[in-house]
Amino acid sequence: MLLQVILEGLGLGALLALVCAVGIRKGAVGMVHLYSPAVQQRCVKLGLTTHEKIKRNSQLFKAVCIPGYIGYVLVCVYGINGAKGFAAGFWQLLVILSVMNLIDRFLIDGYWVGHTNAWTIPRNRRSEALHYCKRQAEKVAFRHGGYGRYSSGAGGNYDSTVIGKTLPSRLFPLSCKGRCRNDENADCENQLLKEAF
Repeated sequence: MLLQVILEGLGLGALLALVCAVGIRKGAVGMVHLYSPAVQQRCVKLGLTTHEKIKRNSQLFKAVCIPGYIGYVLVCVYGINGAKGFAAGFWQLLVILSVMNLIDRFLIDGYWVGHTNAWTIPRNRRSEALHYCKRQAEKVAFRHGGYGRYSSGAGGNYDSTVIGKTLPSRLFPLSCKGRCRNDENADCENQLLKEAF
């Protein structure tokens, strides 16, 4: 049963990758609604998109993806696997979503977004890199106990710092390498904030 649930998690991860591939089929601007408002504004200012297109894509993403993910997980757990009761459903949901989160973190965010040009928005490199670094820190912080954006205690705002509290930080490097002008061990957020708009 555990192997089947892990495979279902891999299926949900593949569905997430498919949604991303469809969203950026004409360029990363197609999914700029996932970027910070500063990046969105810069794309509008550069004439790459409009606020109306961003809003429409965001609403379409929410209307299709969120119900699709929820439906997929519920069909797998209760329809295919036949889970009865809260405990059986809960552990299966947890495993499926955890596998999907690992795929999102390492394959989609860590490799596809962090180390390829598929998600690069033309003429928007600095603000895009700042968004990417901050977003990674927030996502990982959320997954590891909420030490993130609004935390003033241990953990802070940085991906490698948050991860370093629970797992060796060299296993999970901040994937901003190559996105800053001073490449090696650059603190992307501070460097890019100094250069900001």
